[in-house]
Amino acid sequence: MTSIALTQFSHGGGCGCKIAPGLLAEILSRAPQGLVPPELMVGLETSDDAAVYRLNDTQALVATTDFFTPIVDNPRDFGRIAATNALSDIYAMGGTPIMALALVGMPIAKLPPEVIGDILQGGAEVCREAGIPIAGGHSIDLLEPIYGLVAMGLVHPDRVRRNADGREGDVLVLGKPLGVGILSAALKKGLLGETGYAQMLRHTTQLNRVGSTLGGLAGVHAMTDVTGFGLAGHLLEICRGSALVAEVPLADLPLIAEAADFARQGIVTGASGRNWAAYGSEVTWPVSGEAWMQAMVSDPQTSGGLLVSCAPEAVDDVLAAFADQGFEHARVIGRLVSPGDGDVAGLRFI
Repeated sequence: MTSIALTQFSHGGGCGCKIAPGLLAEILSRAPQGLVPPELMVGLETSDDAAVYRLNDTQALVATTDFFTPIVDNPRDFGRIAATNALSDIYAMGGTPIMALALVGMPIAKLPPEVIGDILQGGAEVCREAGIPIAGGHSIDLLEPIYGLVAMGLVHPDRVRRNADGREGDVLVLGKPLGVGILSAALKKGLLGETGYAQMLRHTTQLNRVGSTLGGLAGVHAMTDVTGFGLAGHLLEICRGSALVAEVPLADLPLIAEAADFARQGIVTGASGRNWAAYGSEVTWPVSGEAWMQAMVSDPQTSGGLLVSCAPEAVDDVLAAFADQGFEHARVIGRLVSPGDGDVAGLRFI
């Protein structure tokens, strides 16, 4: 295979190339509101992970799409990461994927067919692991390579888990450690070694299929996956939708050790700064909190972990579900509390 570094074509890799949350909110505020049929259970109103459309009393269709520019240089690995990330939105709603369509945009004059084929092969491998076909798709000639999926799944209407249904007293559980974006920044600078790359690939290609199980637990109230807006951004979506405050001890957060080391050296993503600029006013940051840790909580997580809001009595079952499916870094990271008189929903690191 021709040796080509895919990231050289990319201005921002993986979920780090998402539009910053503040600008995205402004863009969406200008978009006209379309038809909202009664069967649409989840749409634009809560910035959720996927749309959900009720088909009948026992089935609802979960639909989403996700694609991005290369986060790694290896074509097959890029395809695997992008497909895993796209399917995560189905699992985050409590659903099970049933089918996918490929979205392919490539600089045809610069990338040979075998490289593009390897990207598609990587995506197909992940879909086979998830037990679903890639049944079609669309491709165009672009200046920057992009790859992703339109993903569709099914869920019982009673098992849909939105990001806006957290309850006061809920415990917060995070399924994967933080720091993938920082590892990608180190990779682009030529600083990431084999061990760090293996860690990055391990986390970004681990399917969040545990979400289908979590959606069946009565004590699980809200769920989302942590991606381009970082832990702080996606947790804020739960707080806003639930009208609650999240209290998160920094010491309780699971971190990829090598990513934390890079962050301490100042090797972080530009997207983490853009994220913080967009929502930092809604976050209470402790006086003792260090700058590198702030970069960790706003770091864009490509194919990050599921973030679960559950009743205290359900915590053991939630952690057991994660452990049964190989998420050994899953842990309790905080809780949801009432904002108190005169306060608003938000996020409080302690």
